[in-house]
Amino acid sequence: MSTQPSLALRQNIESLAEKIVDLLYAQQPEYWLKHAAAGRVKSVRDAGYHLTYLAEALDANDHRLFSQYLAWVKVLFANLQFSERVLPETIQCTRQVILQNLPEEVSVPILQILDTSIQELQFVPIILPEFINDQEPFGRLARQYLDYMLNGDRRAASTLVIDSVKNGVAVKDIYRHVFQPCQRELGRLWQTNHISVAQEHYCTAVTQLVMSQLYPSIFSGQRVDRRIVMACVGGELHEIGARMVADFFEMEGWDTYYLGANNTPGSVVRTVEERRADVLALSATMTFHISKVTEIINLLRSHPRVSRTIVLVGGYPFNISPGLWQHIGADGYAVDADTAVAEVQKLLPA
Repeated sequence: MSTQPSLALRQNIESLAEKIVDLLYAQQPEYWLKHAAAGRVKSVRDAGYHLTYLAEALDANDHRLFSQYLAWVKVLFANLQFSERVLPETIQCTRQVILQNLPEEVSVPILQILDTSIQELQFVPIILPEFINDQEPFGRLARQYLDYMLNGDRRAASTLVIDSVKNGVAVKDIYRHVFQPCQRELGRLWQTNHISVAQEHYCTAVTQLVMSQLYPSIFSGQRVDRRIVMACVGGELHEIGARMVADFFEMEGWDTYYLGANNTPGSVVRTVEERRADVLALSATMTFHISKVTEIINLLRSHPRVSRTIVLVGGYPFNISPGLWQHIGADGYAVDADTAVAEVQKLLPA
């Protein structure tokens, strides 16, 4: 029986990553050797990331999951002042190593994704537009909020939002037009090397704090006798988007059970059963966590007491690959909190 290409990659990631870096160092010693031992460790780690994303694209039969990842890396490398040759040559070395070390029936579909992605990479811009537009609704409020966070003034950031709500701004509009674009802008600023990962984490923590301060408004509505469990899969630490979705359901009168980040499949399914949930919502920001979303869905479907629970998925990889939610067996997909509520309302029986 032939081996699946994605499985072959996953089983050989460590050895393949080492071979890719060996080839890079041999072809360009003048560039790579100056980074010393620590640089080699990072190079092997990055090569492993490339292969992991490649495996997920193979599983989904959608090259966009890999090509969009490469587009992200291209911008990151450009802003770290890496030579523009680094990424294309890394992918070419990846191609060569796969061709030499995997059987043809495995390597052919892998090379197809690599070749398509490297062709598309040349058209990817390295200048990214901002996610905050002062001319859009609440754009100036979002800009001020972001500035307070970047300056390390969480008290001012909190006061700005709380006072805005007291003065009539809807909590949902704060989520839509302040928190969401600010989180996306923080990601852009980190990717383009304008802020550190520590600053990004600090700002995210500030928003989580402010969200909790808004809870008296969130939990004040009428209840509708519906229950949702919201979780991020194991290894997934990007939880703020999932938390926003949970809060929107609370504002619609649902009883929400928010599990947060890094959950195991068994714990998620047990919680769905214990809470008698109508809906399970799963979030994955990193493409290499799609397989973990699939694992949870499969476990849920095999459990007789919760097998018919509606499953909604969301996160960056599902935005890239519109049919991915169907491929992994979910009942629906949402791009944000508003569409999550609307999609579930369509899926629930009348």
